Amino acid sequence: MKNSTIKKSQKTAPALDQSQIVAACWIAVKKLNPPSASKNPVMFVVLIGTLLSAGITLQRLFAGASFGFELTCALILLFTVWFANLAEAIAEARGRGQATSLRSARRDLMAERLDNHGRTTKTIPATELRKGDKVLVSAGNYVPADGEIIEGVASINESAVTGESAPVLREAGTDHSGVIGGTKVLSGEIVVAITTEPGESFLDRMIGLVEGAKRQKTPNELALTVLLAALTLVFLIAVASLPAMAGFMGVNLDNTMLIALLVCLIPTTIGGLLPAIGIAGMNRALAANIVAKSGKAVEVAGDIDTLMLDKTGTITFGDRQATRFLPVAGTSEQDLLEAAVYSSLQDPTPEGKSILKLAENRGFHLPSLPDDAVFSPFSAETRLSGLSLPAKDGNAGREFVKGAGTAVSRWAEGYDLFVPGSLQGLINQVAQTGGTPLVVASNTAILGVVALSDVIKPGIAERFARLRALGVRTIMVTGDNPITAGAIAAEAGVDDFIAEAKPEDKLALIRAEQAKGRLVAMVGDGTNDAPALAQADVGLAMNSGTQAAREAGNMVDLDSDPAKLLAVVEVGKQLLMTRGALTTFSLANDVAKYFAIVPAIFIAAIPGIGALNFMQLHSPQSAVIAALIFNALIIPALIPLALKGVNLRAISAEKLLRNNMLVYGLGGVFLPFIAIKLLDVILTPLI
Repeated sequence: MKNSTIKKSQKTAPALDQSQIVAACWIAVKKLNPPSASKNPVMFVVLIGTLLSAGITLQRLFAGASFGFELTCALILLFTVWFANLAEAIAEARGRGQATSLRSARRDLMAERLDNHGRTTKTIPATELRKGDKVLVSAGNYVPADGEIIEGVASINESAVTGESAPVLREAGTDHSGVIGGTKVLSGEIVVAITTEPGESFLDRMIGLVEGAKRQKTPNELALTVLLAALTLVFLIAVASLPAMAGFMGVNLDNTMLIALLVCLIPTTIGGLLPAIGIAGMNRALAANIVAKSGKAVEVAGDIDTLMLDKTGTITFGDRQATRFLPVAGTSEQDLLEAAVYSSLQDPTPEGKSILKLAENRGFHLPSLPDDAVFSPFSAETRLSGLSLPAKDGNAGREFVKGAGTAVSRWAEGYDLFVPGSLQGLINQVAQTGGTPLVVASNTAILGVVALSDVIKPGIAERFARLRALGVRTIMVTGDNPITAGAIAAEAGVDDFIAEAKPEDKLALIRAEQAKGRLVAMVGDGTNDAPALAQADVGLAMNSGTQAAREAGNMVDLDSDPAKLLAVVEVGKQLLMTRGALTTFSLANDVAKYFAIVPAIFIAAIPGIGALNFMQLHSPQSAVIAALIFNALIIPALIPLALKGVNLRAISAEKLLRNNMLVYGLGGVFLPFIAIKLLDVILTPLI
C-alpha cells in the first residue's frame, strides 16, 4: 500500500542536467517572439513595455541625453518576460525528461502477422501493422503494437512503460487482456489483435502529452487567464489616462516610470507562472505513473465531490481465498466439498482455484472431468458459476453451482429445492466477519457455504479520512451482500456503500450524483466499465484492462492499481491549491510596489504624496528600479514551488481559503516591502 501523502506516493521527477537547462534557457529566448508571447496576455503587455522602454532609450541616446535609467528599466523588463518563459520551458523540459524512458520503448520492432486462418504469413516491420491485424508474439519477443490478447496467456515485462520490473500476467478473455507496444513477453505465447493505427499508440500519445507539445489550457486556467487579462486591461487604461490628467495640472510625467508603474501593477507573477503550474500538474501525475489524456482531467480531479470505488483491488487486496467450508445442518462436509470442487474445477478465478487448494489440503482428491462436462462461467447477470455433468450410463445428470446466496436461492427454485433454515445463519456468520459467503448447491440440495476472506489494505481508512477532510465523499461499490459490504465499509471508513451492484448500477449511480451537481470519479478495467468510465467526470482506466476501458477513461494508470484513484484526486487538489496560492500571492504583492512607485512618479508634482513613501526609499529612480527588480526576480524564485506544488493538507475549502489569505496573502503584502527596501539600500551607492 502506498503512503497517503502526495510526496511519497509519487516517484521523484527526473532532475534536469546541464544540457537540458541550457536548452530550456534557449527555448525561453525563442519564446520572446511576439506570436508566442501573445498567448500570455499579461506577459505580452510586459513585452510591449520592454519595446517601448527600449525605444525611449534609443531616443535619448540619439538626443545626447542620459539614458542609464531607461536602459536599466528596459533590461529588467526584458528579463521579466524571459523569466516567465523560462518557468514554462523548465516545466516542459521536465516533461521531456520523463518521456525519455518512454521513447526507449519505441524501437524497430518486427511482427509475425497472421492470416485469417491463424497461420503466420510473414515477418513485417511493426510500422506496417494496421488496426484489426492479428500477430503472434512468443516468449523473448516484444509486443509490436497496442492490442488485446485474443488467445493465450503470457507473463509480460512492462518496465519500459511503468518502470516496474516485476512481470505482470495478461490473459485472453479477462479484464487483464490489454498489452502495449514495446513491452516484452517473458513466457507463454499469445495472439494479439492490434487496436491502433501507426502513430496513434499509447506511447505516442503519452510522449506528446508529457512533452507539453499538445497541452491545451484547462477551463479553470482559461478562466484565470481571462481574469488576469481583464485586470491588465483595467490597469492599462488607468495608467494610460494619467498623462492626460496630469496635463490638466500642468505636470509632465516620465514615460519610463509610467511603464514601470503598469508592469508592477499588473499580475505578472501569476501571469508568468500560470503555464508552468498546469504543465507541472500533468508531470506530477505522470510521476505517479498516471497518464492524463488532457490537463483538464487532472484539474477536474481537484474539484471531485464523489469518489466511487470498487471494493475488490481498491479497498481490499482483491485476492479472496477460501478459508472454511460450512455445511448446512444435516449435510456432511464431504458432500459440500464435492459440490464445491466440481463447481470450481474449470473456474479460472483466484476464488475457484483457492477452493480446490483448500479441498486438497483437507484430503479431498480432485476428480477427472468427462469430455462432455459443461462449465458455466460467472456472469454479472446470474451471479453464479458452475458445472453440469450430463446423464450417462443410467446415471442421472448432475449440476453444481456456487454464488451469492440470493442468486443460488433463485436458481434452486427451478429445481424446487428446500432452502435449509440454517443457511442464512451461516451466511450472516461469514458476512459479519467481513468475509464473502459463497453458497454451494447441486440440483438435489443446497449444501452449505464456502467462506472467502479478503484483507483490507493497510492505511486505507486514513486515506478516506484525509479525502473526507478535503470535502470528498467516498462510495464503495461491491457485488457482495449487504451484510458483508456493511462490515467492510465500516472497517474501511467509507461514507456510503452499494451492495450486490451490477455494472449498470455504477452508471446509474454516477448519473444520480451528477444530477445533484456533483463531480464524480471512478476506476475501472473491464469492457462493462466503459460506459461508466465515459460518464464519470474523471475516469481512471487500468493499463492492464481492456481497450474499451482505456479508450473510455480520461486517465490511465500504468501500474493498474485501483487504489491510485485516491492519488489522482490528491494530485488534482494540489494543482488547484498551487494555482490559488500563487494567484493570491501575486495579487497581494502589488500593494508594496504601489507604495514604491506612485510616490516616485508624483513626488515632484505633488510634494504631499511623499507621505506614502514610508519605506523612505532613496530616490524615485532607485524606488522604480528596486520594484522592477523584485517584480522580475520573484518569478524565478517561485518556479520551484510552481513545479513541486504546495503541500497538500487535509482541510476544508473554507480553511484552505483562509490559510491561503494568511500565508500567501499577508506574505505577498509584507515580503515585497522588505525586499524592495533592501534592494533600494543596495542600489543607492550605484545610482
